[in-house]
Amino acid sequence: MANDRNARLVYTTDGGEVKPPRDDRASPPSPAGGKGIRIRLDRRASGRVVTLVCGVPGAPAEVAALARDLRAACGSGGTVREDTIELQGDHRDKIEAALAARGLRSKRAGG
Repeated sequence: MANDRNARLVYTTDGGEVKPPRDDRASPPSPAGGKGIRIRLDRRASGRVVTLVCGVPGAPAEVAALARDLRAACGSGGTVREDTIELQGDHRDKIEAALAARGLRSKRAGG
């Protein structure tokens, strides 16, 4: 019963203080596992190539603004999904240069 998300204590005969359940979702881990900004290439099932930028620090609005600037620098389309910036095509060199110009350090991941 302790593992059930919807279960809560209704009545107890212990007479002691009832502590609220611990919420493990309060502080989600960073998408890159705290390893900094990672740039990797992904191939979709349709054969398209997508460049992923993971672990970008900042609020969602800041990540969206960075994604907009990266799309303009690369001259391609893209989106932000779950704190990951996706750009259409292989633009790893351009993204590294754009992030370095902003003072952000990044690493290539995935070979």
